[in-house]
Amino acid sequence: MHASLPAGSELYELENQIRRFYDVVAAQLDEDDVESFPDHFVEDCLYQVVSRENYAEDLPQATIYCDGIGMVRDRVIALRETQVYVPRVWRHFISGVRVTAVEKDGIHARANFLITEAMSDMDPTIFLVGEYLDVLVRDGDGLKFRQRLAVFDNHHVTRSLIVPV
Repeated sequence: MHASLPAGSELYELENQIRRFYDVVAAQLDEDDVESFPDHFVEDCLYQVVSRENYAEDLPQATIYCDGIGMVRDRVIALRETQVYVPRVWRHFISGVRVTAVEKDGIHARANFLITEAMSDMDPTIFLVGEYLDVLVRDGDGLKFRQRLAVFDNHHVTRSLIVPV
């Protein structure tokens, strides 16, 4: 059972706060500041990038699966220290930010995402399209993810997912 949503201007302000939070996270990823990504999560978090099909069927296979802040940090370390890839630039486009519930465990929010990828020798292409299904908690004056699910609509991912979505 979902708790009631805040009314009027309170809901509007909450959605704007979430939109600003999403914009900060996206800008850091677009600027290749992946080291800051774990700072946006609580210790006991869940971060997954999963296909729409697997999500709908409740299948356990996720393209990226991090259960806890330690795994999110390990993902960044692996990216910087062990993976080799052609330089590229990503751009995150986020729309339709909306609060779906406010419960004891946090603020449930959804948003659409589109991520483009530009490699050094190619024009930009659409890399990933989907929806964020998040649970956010207050952290002082800001927000942090308790859960970030990036559910992608792509039939397949043309290149490997090497950075957080």
